[in-house]
Amino acid sequence: MTPDFSVSNQRGQLLPFRESLLAMLGISFVAMLVALDQTIVGTAMPRIVADLKGFDLYAWVATSYMLASVVTIPIFGRLGDVFGRKPFLLAAIVIFTTASVLCGMATSMLSLVIARGVQGIGGGILIGTMFASVAELFPDLRVRLRWQMFVSSAFVVANFAGPTLGGMLTQYGGWRLVFFVNVPVGLISLAFVQAFLPRLKRQHPGVPVAIDWIGAVVMVVIFGLLQLLIALVPAIGVTPVTMGLGIATVGAGVVLWSSGRKAAYPIVPFDMLVDRKLVALFAMSVLGGFALFTMVFYVPLLFQGGFGMSPHESGILVTPLLLGTTLGGILNNRIITRVRRANAIVFIGFALFMCAALGFVEINGKMPRYVWMSYMGLSGFGMGLVVSSITLVSQHLVSRSHLGSATALLHSLRLLGGMLGTAITGALLSRLYARGAHGSLSVYQASRWFRSFASPEFQVDRGEQAALINRLIMAGHADDTMMHAARGALVKSIHLGLAFAATAAMIGLLLAWFVPPVRIGRVGNV
Repeated sequence: MTPDFSVSNQRGQLLPFRESLLAMLGISFVAMLVALDQTIVGTAMPRIVADLKGFDLYAWVATSYMLASVVTIPIFGRLGDVFGRKPFLLAAIVIFTTASVLCGMATSMLSLVIARGVQGIGGGILIGTMFASVAELFPDLRVRLRWQMFVSSAFVVANFAGPTLGGMLTQYGGWRLVFFVNVPVGLISLAFVQAFLPRLKRQHPGVPVAIDWIGAVVMVVIFGLLQLLIALVPAIGVTPVTMGLGIATVGAGVVLWSSGRKAAYPIVPFDMLVDRKLVALFAMSVLGGFALFTMVFYVPLLFQGGFGMSPHESGILVTPLLLGTTLGGILNNRIITRVRRANAIVFIGFALFMCAALGFVEINGKMPRYVWMSYMGLSGFGMGLVVSSITLVSQHLVSRSHLGSATALLHSLRLLGGMLGTAITGALLSRLYARGAHGSLSVYQASRWFRSFASPEFQVDRGEQAALINRLIMAGHADDTMMHAARGALVKSIHLGLAFAATAAMIGLLLAWFVPPVRIGRVGNV
């Protein structure tokens, strides 16, 4: 019979050292599965969209994953409270790995978007249960921070290897391998979790689950409508269609609020969202996700489409961003118990990210590579400080009974911010690039060629570019000047998106002043 652990021992952990070590290895492999996918896909995205076409769905590849995760994190966080984490971890690994195979077999951008949504369901369950499992295995905060190094190390390995591996696989083996590489990691995770993670229960099986299913469905509708609005408004402006979508979004928001007031465990805990102690932290989580995911998904396009780099070279240059994020989180966990005001670390983190993002706005293809890598590392390190700090500060400000809800909400809001960042940047990029490319062609009295330049995906396909240059030369245009002009339009469009990321970081920096002064020593000291 599987033991039911419900009380901690005097060392602040539920299991003896050997059992704790094996259980944390299983959780670390799960962390690597999620982190590797998040770091490896961004580098491959420019090549994927060049192969499958359909740049209009570029942002959807990221946002479909995030949307599914945002909804599943709180649902399965609650289900894990009732039934234990292990069954859901096992199911999520199977879902995530199977969806990875479907992503690798995609024949169109639409099928990839759908498969990424399924993958996001698995990823959301993994995130919603993985960190909660660590908190249950190690109830004492100081003990938990020491064992958390296993998960942090998994993220270090994934963040260090992911972008470069993604670039190498894409360049030398094809982008489909980027998704297939999840299969062996998923199988190892499945074996370790099944063998070594205990089944921890917080309540008896007879307790009602009380999931806000209506709220979950409505939230999917809201985010889907919001995504459509973000994509359509820059393209067609304020029209009856966009006004109707806006009204429908507001109406769905009212339904979500109404159902949440009646639900025992609402999908969106509005009472917690308006808590004066926590509201600034939640807002900073959205802003942090907005800033980080904008950089993760569009800097590779800047490198490959704007500056003509190979996927491998782009992956090497992106590595410091993701590695810095993990190192920032590790350093924060080491120093946060030693500083007088924990929220000062949040201030510093946003400041570092903002400075680095502003540096990227001025970057050009002639700058030395070490400058680019420095900006990437600095921005990642700053955001690592932010994410880790606001998680620990929020856990310190809420009661133990709300710890899981607060943590899940922070993860969900960060993904929401990432969804908004990638969607808004993608919509602006498509619009501004098309306008810039059309203007550049008009200067050379070559507007009839606009259809060939219309989508940024063309900037990544070297074969298509060479064929177009030959056609231009045969038509009497002396060189590839128009090609460079169109590429310049892409660079300017992505720079604007990075300026939005810097602005989000600046707002987060200002909000850090509104977080109550917190000193994290022992649990319960504020």
